[in-house]
Amino acid sequence: MRSSLYPAQELKRRTLSWAVRLRVNPRLIRVQKMRRKWGSCSTKGIITLASDLADEDRRFQDFVIAHELLHMRVPNHGRLFKALMTAHVPGWRQLENRRD
Repeated sequence: MRSSLYPAQELKRRTLSWAVRLRVNPRLIRVQKMRRKWGSCSTKGIITLASDLADEDRRFQDFVIAHELLHMRVPNHGRLFKALMTAHVPGWRQLENRRD
Protein backbone atom coordinates (compact mmCIF):
# COMPACT_ATOMS: atom_id res chain seq x y z
CA MET A 1 0.00 0.00 0.00
CA ARG A 2 2.10 2.89 -1.24
CA SER A 3 1.00 6.26 0.05
CA SER A 4 3.06 8.47 -2.26
CA LEU A 5 5.21 8.52 -5.37
CA TYR A 6 8.28 8.38 -3.11
CA PRO A 7 7.66 5.55 -0.63
CA ALA A 8 11.17 5.66 0.87
CA GLN A 9 10.80 9.37 1.62
CA GLU A 10 7.38 8.75 3.17
CA LEU A 11 8.85 6.05 5.45
CA LYS A 12 11.61 8.45 6.49
CA ARG A 13 9.08 11.21 7.17
CA ARG A 14 6.96 8.90 9.32
CA THR A 15 10.05 7.69 11.16
CA LEU A 16 11.02 11.28 12.00
CA SER A 17 7.49 11.91 13.25
CA TRP A 18 7.71 8.86 15.51
CA ALA A 19 11.18 9.94 16.67
CA VAL A 20 9.72 13.21 17.95
CA ARG A 21 6.90 11.33 19.69
CA LEU A 22 9.33 8.87 21.32
CA ARG A 23 11.90 11.57 22.14
CA VAL A 24 14.80 9.95 20.33
CA ASN A 25 17.15 11.39 17.74
CA PRO A 26 18.35 8.91 15.12
CA ARG A 27 21.63 9.89 13.47
CA LEU A 28 20.52 8.53 10.10
CA ILE A 29 17.40 6.90 8.67
CA ARG A 30 17.85 4.78 5.60
CA VAL A 31 15.53 2.62 3.53
CA GLN A 32 17.03 -0.31 1.64
CA LYS A 33 16.36 -3.85 0.51
CA MET A 34 16.48 -6.27 3.44
CA ARG A 35 16.01 -10.02 3.12
CA ARG A 36 15.34 -11.20 6.66
CA LYS A 37 14.15 -8.25 8.71
CA TRP A 38 11.78 -5.32 8.47
CA GLY A 39 14.20 -3.00 10.22
CA SER A 40 17.23 -2.56 12.43
CA CYS A 41 18.80 -0.08 14.80
CA SER A 42 22.57 0.19 15.15
CA THR A 43 24.39 1.17 18.32
CA LYS A 44 25.42 4.35 16.46
CA GLY A 45 21.81 5.45 16.05
CA ILE A 46 21.29 4.41 12.45
CA ILE A 47 17.77 3.21 11.70
CA THR A 48 17.43 0.99 8.64
CA LEU A 49 14.03 0.04 7.26
CA ALA A 50 13.22 -2.53 4.59
CA SER A 51 12.16 -0.89 1.34
CA ASP A 52 9.20 -3.26 0.98
CA LEU A 53 7.84 -2.01 4.32
CA ALA A 54 6.27 0.76 2.23
CA ASP A 55 3.94 -1.88 0.74
CA GLU A 56 2.59 -2.89 4.17
CA ASP A 57 -0.34 -1.29 6.01
CA ARG A 58 0.33 1.79 8.14
CA ARG A 59 -0.32 0.01 11.43
CA PHE A 60 2.42 -2.51 10.68
CA GLN A 61 4.73 0.26 9.52
CA ASP A 62 4.13 2.06 12.82
CA PHE A 63 4.98 -1.13 14.72
CA VAL A 64 8.30 -1.58 12.90
CA ILE A 65 9.24 2.10 13.12
CA ALA A 66 8.42 2.37 16.83
CA HIS A 67 10.19 -0.92 17.54
CA GLU A 68 13.45 0.21 15.95
CA LEU A 69 13.33 3.70 17.44
CA LEU A 70 12.65 2.37 20.94
CA HIS A 71 15.87 0.37 20.66
CA MET A 72 17.63 3.72 20.88
CA ARG A 73 16.31 3.94 24.44
CA VAL A 74 16.29 0.25 25.40
CA PRO A 75 18.74 -1.99 23.52
CA ASN A 76 17.15 -5.34 24.47
CA HIS A 77 13.66 -6.87 24.31
CA GLY A 78 13.20 -6.97 28.08
CA ARG A 79 10.29 -5.88 30.25
CA LEU A 80 10.89 -2.14 29.86
CA PHE A 81 11.06 -2.44 26.08
CA LYS A 82 7.82 -4.44 25.96
CA ALA A 83 6.07 -1.98 28.28
CA LEU A 84 7.09 0.95 26.06
CA MET A 85 5.91 -0.92 22.96
CA THR A 86 2.55 -1.59 24.62
CA ALA A 87 2.23 2.07 25.63
CA HIS A 88 2.99 3.39 22.15
CA VAL A 89 1.70 0.62 19.86
CA PRO A 90 -1.20 -1.20 21.54
CA GLY A 91 -1.69 -4.67 20.07
CA TRP A 92 1.89 -4.85 18.80
CA ARG A 93 2.28 -8.51 19.78
CA GLN A 94 -0.11 -9.58 17.01
CA LEU A 95 2.15 -7.86 14.47
CA GLU A 96 5.61 -8.99 15.51
CA ASN A 97 6.02 -12.24 13.53
CA ARG A 98 5.15 -11.05 10.04
CA ARG A 99 8.50 -11.86 8.33
CA ASP A 100 9.66 -15.37 9.09
